[in-house]
Amino acid sequence: MYSENLKKIIDNMEKVIVGKTDAVKLLIVGLLTKGHILIEDVPGLGKTMLALALAKSISADFKRIQFTPDLLPSDVTGGFIYNPKTGDFDIKKGPVFTNILLADEINRTTPRTQSALLECMQEYNVSLDGKTFALPNPFIVVATQNPIEYQGTYPLPEAQIDRFSMKISMGYLRNEEEVKVISEQKIQHPIENLKPALDLEKVLELQEEVNKIQVSPNILDYIVKLVSATRKKEEVKLGASPRASIALMKTSCAWALLEGRDYVIPEDVVNLLPWVLKHRLILQPKALIAGKTPEHIISDLLRSTPIP
Repeated sequence: MYSENLKKIIDNMEKVIVGKTDAVKLLIVGLLTKGHILIEDVPGLGKTMLALALAKSISADFKRIQFTPDLLPSDVTGGFIYNPKTGDFDIKKGPVFTNILLADEINRTTPRTQSALLECMQEYNVSLDGKTFALPNPFIVVATQNPIEYQGTYPLPEAQIDRFSMKISMGYLRNEEEVKVISEQKIQHPIENLKPALDLEKVLELQEEVNKIQVSPNILDYIVKLVSATRKKEEVKLGASPRASIALMKTSCAWALLEGRDYVIPEDVVNLLPWVLKHRLILQPKALIAGKTPEHIISDLLRSTPIP
């Protein structure tokens, strides 16, 4: 039943998102595990539509913040405003009070504003003037950044990068897929007519089901061996933290649920490993000069670590 509900979300999103089944599934995995997603790709490939299609498919509230250098922390979280009628300060909640928050071009804003989002991503609440306000449930951040523009950007600090459960990309469409996309958008975008496939109550049930997925000790050991090996690679300046192990376990459970199983198999871990690890690995300068990438390191790990 649960895999059928997940298939409903996938099928519904693919009415809008053409030829990107993996990206759709990975975003759903993020939702199921309450994990935040970083999408790094060039403009015009549907990053915004991907997040909006998910929100519409599950009847979720959706907000978008366009991150710019002059954006203030209060523009994200909100603040207190004086009410002359009552003589009190009333809270004005910012756009972060939503179910799915699209943080567009997150690396274009200052570290001060980026850090305001960090607490929301970590604690799932907002602190304003000593008071704490819980964020809606579910809540995930879908952040985007452009991989080729660096001028006028503020690279995300390691602490914030680590808060993202996965880093994914969209990639270009095949010719026949692009033909389908432009023909469907001749009059209006299909997103305008997209109807919900599930309600939020069903989504919360699915999140609970992920927690019930069985993970054997052998699989847990495999996950830890893969992640801890990144800290011993000479090409790696900064390896993945235990948070990466937790993210890999949770996303593997969600992937198993997507596949209709109530237990994790090694292939689940292998499928999710690149998306969970690649943004967490910082390579040595000499490795970068030699043309090494995080993807090369991850491929080496998979070859050298025995599958249970």
